[in-house]
Amino acid sequence: MTTDAPAGQPARKPRRQRSATESLLSVVLILEAVVVFFGTLVIFGLRVVDPVLAFGGGAALILLLVIAARVVRWRWGQWLGHALQLVLLATVVLEVLAGLAAAIFVGFWIWAFVKGRQLDRANGVSPAS
Repeated sequence: MTTDAPAGQPARKPRRQRSATESLLSVVLILEAVVVFFGTLVIFGLRVVDPVLAFGGGAALILLLVIAARVVRWRWGQWLGHALQLVLLATVVLEVLAGLAAAIFVGFWIWAFVKGRQLDRANGVSPAS
């Protein structure tokens, strides 16, 4: 009689099956959080805004992106992700190239949303509730 759990430890419950949409959207959101980190350093270095505002706004946006990556399995989490895409596009006001990077990632977001839905439909997975 063999078990996967080491002796003396209870067996772990299996991980929840994630949909393709959830997986793709969470990857895009985490990548956006990394880009926002470096974008925050650029905005600070160019002295576009006050350092407290640059780092505070960047940290808040990174935190929201990471939270959205965790809740994207629900319909409201996907809407939060859509709203954050608009916030990222608004960075064009601070720096044009930040807006360009945001536009590229919005393209990734749209692709992940559409392709994830197609894959889920093909695999018979129901959409987020």
